Order: sequence, then structure tokens, then C-alpha cells
Amino acid sequence: MQLEELFNMQQALDQHIEEKHDLQEEDLFNRKVLALLVELGELANETRCFKFWSVKPSSEKSVVLEEFVDGVHFILSLGIECGFEKRQYTVHTEPTALNVSEQFLFIYEKINDFKNSKNDLDFKTLLEAYLQLGTLLGISYEEMEKAYFKKNEVNYQRQQNNY
Repeated sequence: MQLEELFNMQQALDQHIEEKHDLQEEDLFNRKVLALLVELGELANETRCFKFWSVKPSSEKSVVLEEFVDGVHFILSLGIECGFEKRQYTVHTEPTALNVSEQFLFIYEKINDFKNSKNDLDFKTLLEAYLQLGTLLGISYEEMEKAYFKKNEVNYQRQQNNY
């Protein structure tokens, strides 16, 4: 996974948004954490993994992938907030014994851990857990990257259109 390139793209987008909305002096960390939590919930809703009472299937893979990538944006942005964008991360996503619902819950825990510590180890654990969720959802690293590039463009267009 080309994390360095994704960090660079995210940093440029964050800078663009902060300048456009005059947020350069504002601490956005907690707002980004909340945004990530909301995006994670939206992703869970699209997968329907927790809806034991329903027979309706998961949304189409393209919809799940777009929601997944929204989370990638906020995780990278949080890493940038903590100065981790220049670190070289080797991501290890070992197979997990957790099912998809359990992995979502694990990620919620890891978001909270990182929110409280703001340290590199907790960030890396969160990033790996999130990418592992992607693989559990049948998303390859290549699909993640392509979807990130596409959504990054959409996010710039939204800013141009005063989204």
C-alpha cells in the first residue's frame, strides 16, 4: 500500500480545506475523531453486518468501498494532526479470528485508544485494524488505493462547489 503517497494527498487536501475555511489555527483533532466514528458507523450500516434481524444483503461493493475510503481519509488526517505523515509504515494485516462485526467493535476501541494517547503505536494499530477490516470486506489494497484517489478528487470538487 502506497501510504506515503496517500499521506501526501491527504495533507494537501487538509491544507486546502483548512485554508478555505480559515481553520489553520484551530485544533481539529477531536472533530476528526468524531468524523471517523461517524464514517465507521456509516460503513457498518452499508455492510449490514450487525443487522441480525434483517435478510436484506449488504450494499453493493462500490458503495461499501466508498464508505470504507472515507474512513481512510480521516485516519490519515488524524495521523497528520499528530505529525506521523513522514514516518515509514510497514502495514501488517495478519488474518484475524474476528468476524466483521467484532472487527468494527475492535476499531472503535482502537480509535478511542488513539484519541487518548495520540501516540505512534496506537495510530499504527488503528491503521492496521482498519485495513484489516477492508480485507475482511473483500477489498484489496489496490482497490483501496484506487478508491482513495477517486474520492480525493471528489473531495476537492466538493470544496470547489462549497459542499
